[in-house]
Amino acid sequence: MADRTDNLTSGNLLGIPETRLPDDFVDVQVAQELIDGEPRDIAAAHLDSPLAWATLAEDALTDGDEVAAYAYARTGYHRGLDALRRAGWRGQGPIPSSHAPNRGFLRALAMLGETSGRLGDQAEADRVTDFLREADPSLLD
Repeated sequence: MADRTDNLTSGNLLGIPETRLPDDFVDVQVAQELIDGEPRDIAAAHLDSPLAWATLAEDALTDGDEVAAYAYARTGYHRGLDALRRAGWRGQGPIPSSHAPNRGFLRALAMLGETSGRLGDQAEADRVTDFLREADPSLLD
């Protein structure tokens, strides 16, 4: 009986289905291109790729350019929202990181939170943390 109770309380009680970007989403190709390619060129060739923008954000942050990192992260976030909406997302519910095509969006979202916090916008950083928690709680472990 304990297993049944655990199953009843550990799932998605709201019944909102997971959103999974299509298996052929652009980020699958971009992930391969980023192995040996220049992120700026890849982003220019795939403007709709959250992963390309997230990578540019990470690189800009490494270079100490927090404003550019924020701009790249916000662009990746918005490109990802567009893709999620096309995939049926309605503004809430799980976006599992275990599904590879979702990872670029989640990286862009995480970078948006990181850069917002660094630039002093704690309210935005907190909203991003809440969004990440709803999307995939394992990302905050």
